[in-house]
Amino acid sequence: MILVLRALGVGDLATAVPALRGLRAGLPGRELVLAAPAWLAPLAELTGVVDRVLPTPGLADRPAWPGPPPEVAVNLHGRGPRSHRMLAAARPGRLLAHRNAEAGHLAGPAWDDEEHEVRRWCRLLHWYGLPADPGDLALRRPPTAAVLAGVTVLHPGSKVPAKRWPADRFAALARTLTARGHRVVLTGSTDERDLAARVARDAGLPPAAVLAGRTGLAELAALVADARLLVSGDTGVAHLATGYGTASVVLFGPVPAAHWGPPPDRPRHRVLGATDRAGTDADWPASGGVGTHPTLAAIEVDEVVAAVDEAERAVRVSGAIAA
Repeated sequence: MILVLRALGVGDLATAVPALRGLRAGLPGRELVLAAPAWLAPLAELTGVVDRVLPTPGLADRPAWPGPPPEVAVNLHGRGPRSHRMLAAARPGRLLAHRNAEAGHLAGPAWDDEEHEVRRWCRLLHWYGLPADPGDLALRRPPTAAVLAGVTVLHPGSKVPAKRWPADRFAALARTLTARGHRVVLTGSTDERDLAARVARDAGLPPAAVLAGRTGLAELAALVADARLLVSGDTGVAHLATGYGTASVVLFGPVPAAHWGPPPDRPRHRVLGATDRAGTDADWPASGGVGTHPTLAAIEVDEVVAAVDEAERAVRVSGAIAA
């Protein structure tokens, strides 16, 4: 049995898909158990390789491993030492993880802060002689159809306030896209419902356009899979668009796209904002680090509209080539 730790969110799990598939291919015939928050189980199923989820809300609430020691434990959560020790407590036959002397784990590759999240975990597997293709990001389609198909999804929220593009610009974008014939809906968590409702009101959209707090994870995945387009900040829903090949525009800051962005060779996914390691932090300390990060605040509505046009043009070109 393989025990894999990835106790984080939607984007974290989506970026680990190539590594999870590499474990399945390189260690066949074994049950693959993912230690992750229980609410991620629908997305774990859409990877097509996870056999079951061991509910793990975080490193502070680590459950005792209920069965015999796993043959292999894999740390796709972090560099350690806490995550290393959590897995070591299960007494695995082998621990695949980044090198961390504090945790007593001297094998494995060194951690690289500047590495893209997808490549980080693929390189970890490569170090241990296992396959992993960084481009293998596709997700299975959800078993249930989307409640709406062909819509343009705007996702104005983020758990990190610095990653939120201003609400008034999302409203202006929604007005522009609606005038161009897009059917715009707004997604988000239950906590972001008021934000989505405010954007809808200022954009002149009907209350029915606000889907924030009304979709579970499986329903959100289905909505994105069948959407015309997604515009969001650097948050989990952007990785769903990558997994389904849905045209997207992703607004980055303060974390650069070089660390978390979609593959740069896929033109239907466009990125704006912090695209390299430096970002634009000059004004950030002066504001006390509160509110929208400067790299996002610098993005104007017309830039996003132009990126939408580029993403949709790429979809049309790829469709023409396929035909």
